[in-house]
Amino acid sequence: MRRLQLALTLALAVEVVFSCATLAETESNNVRTGLLLVDIKGESSLGIIDPSAETVVAKIPEDGVTGHEVAATLDGKRAFVPIYGNSGVGEPGTDGSNIVVVDLVTHKAIGNIDFGKGVRPHDPVIGPKDGLLYVTTELNQSVTIINPVTLKIIGSIPTNQDQSHMLVISRDGRRGYTANVGPGTVSVLDLEKRRTIAVIPVSKQIQRIALSVDGKEIFTADQTKPQLAVIDTATNKVKSWVPLPGLGYGSSVTPDGDWLMIANPLIHKVSAINLHTLKVEHILDFPVRPQAIVVNPNGRVADVSCDSSRKVGVIDLADWKVTKLIDVSPGVDGMAWAK
Repeated sequence: MRRLQLALTLALAVEVVFSCATLAETESNNVRTGLLLVDIKGESSLGIIDPSAETVVAKIPEDGVTGHEVAATLDGKRAFVPIYGNSGVGEPGTDGSNIVVVDLVTHKAIGNIDFGKGVRPHDPVIGPKDGLLYVTTELNQSVTIINPVTLKIIGSIPTNQDQSHMLVISRDGRRGYTANVGPGTVSVLDLEKRRTIAVIPVSKQIQRIALSVDGKEIFTADQTKPQLAVIDTATNKVKSWVPLPGLGYGSSVTPDGDWLMIANPLIHKVSAINLHTLKVEHILDFPVRPQAIVVNPNGRVADVSCDSSRKVGVIDLADWKVTKLIDVSPGVDGMAWAK
């Protein structure tokens, strides 16, 4: 009987070790899951990257005009690419008037949302609670609300500011915050009542915006000096500044809430700010002009688009190293993860 029990115990131990090894291997192989979407300004197309193979598997044309940002529905089946136009924010050029809808299963454009006039639609965000599509519409000084199923415009929220360029939404879906580039302000939006409840002065000019995981802080990069504004969402005031090695641009918070990754395009670096100490603790070298950053939902990997060097760089957040440079196309810009 003892021999039988010993044999069973050994067999069970081997099975547990094997199962743990298999799980560890599976987790290692699944570090990069889902699809990485990247807007390619140089080709006026949406690129789809298979993160496991780290290659571009499809490019969907945007009808000869240029989008800058992209968002995917919560189920990962559709993507939305606002067509901004051929200019930079606040600069002369064409005024985009539509959003291209892409099927991420068939890799085809399947729809179009037409605003009826030039509004320079820019940053799309899917509401975390209601699943609606929110997109900044600069020339209207607003955020437009769209039903992503019917592709119909169902409302708007005024920002009361020019150049409302980028948008973030709190996890509870109640608040939105826009970075208003030229005025150098942040508009605080009540998404339920569809109104602006505050406008926060930050600097003469800002760029991009990120929100802490707990919703208590907003981050936006000053464009007059290398520093990051930290805004308290309880008081709607700038509470502190974080010195940066160079002017900041696109940024993204890790899912654990510990780090803010921010691009420093003019010095070709990416900085990592410890959100507990509000200090830069890692500075990574990158190809020319890194600008947009997204962190994989599993929190292990960050991707960085490098506009002028046609690359998307991959950062391993465990050891803070650039592990891969994926060749995409000229003008890689906004990115998003899809399931």
